[in-house]
Amino acid sequence: MTNKVDYFEIGSPDPKASQAFYGGLFGWQFGDSSPAAYQMINGMEGGLWDSSGQGDEHWAIFYVHVDDVQASLDQAISLGAKVAVPFVDNGRIEFAHLIDPDGNRFAIWKPKA
Repeated sequence: MTNKVDYFEIGSPDPKASQAFYGGLFGWQFGDSSPAAYQMINGMEGGLWDSSGQGDEHWAIFYVHVDDVQASLDQAISLGAKVAVPFVDNGRIEFAHLIDPDGNRFAIWKPKA
């Protein structure tokens, strides 16, 4: 299933406030925080990233599942995208965050086998 939106993420410098808001609005359940300050939402549907250590950035983005993260990253850059979070391989997934030419943040990702 490639080139499909199949994950979302919220970056918040105040994850407790984000939990209260989104949990109250949509009934989302949040998992325990990982050592990387990341919590899964509703199992594996999405994630909440504590961005307080990253300059207090805020984002709500969609992830597009791609065949090759690095190739898609290179292609996005050639089409005018800027890199917000460079290529990451955390052992379970590969991903990157990008800013499109209009200033919208989005991400590409691929789970590892």
